[in-house]
Amino acid sequence: MSTLRIIAGKAKGMRIQSVPGDSTRPITDRAKEALFNIISTDLIDSSWLDCFGGTGSVSIEALSRGAKSATIIDLHPLAIETIKRNLIYTKFHQYSEVIKSDTFVYLKKTPKKSYDYVFIAPPQYKGLWQKTIEILDHNPDWVIDDGWIIVQIHPVEYKTIELKNFREFDQRQYGSTLFIFYQRPIDE
Repeated sequence: MSTLRIIAGKAKGMRIQSVPGDSTRPITDRAKEALFNIISTDLIDSSWLDCFGGTGSVSIEALSRGAKSATIIDLHPLAIETIKRNLIYTKFHQYSEVIKSDTFVYLKKTPKKSYDYVFIAPPQYKGLWQKTIEILDHNPDWVIDDGWIIVQIHPVEYKTIELKNFREFDQRQYGSTLFIFYQRPIDE
């Protein structure tokens, strides 16, 4: 089983486990470092909703750098086990909640809370990122008023999506990783 590392913060240098098999595609260190450089100090005391948790790497990185909480959703039992092990190993389990659920079903529920950041990195080439954004657009209370939705996909998957409650405000590409950033429209 390969290992991934936490780049910065309280757990800097710790190596976490990957999910056995090929059901997940972990974020590269380069892309993860770039993402957190974009967010920068806004990360402190933020809350995260990680919609396709995989290894939990992005949420653990956020917690390591000062986020106050993370809710991590995944449907697959091996991913759930891996996320829980990684959270215990890095000592962030008390700041997180791991939910075994289909992301689409979960996001259609009335949210118990709103999040500063909603991170979407689903299995590639299936249009799942678009479906997730559209569900959030119909149920926008998952995101605080000035919160961000961050999508991680392969660049060939990208297409413009018409949304009512969110707008795309930035894109950044790092090799075969494209981040797309959405937020609520700003009244001018």
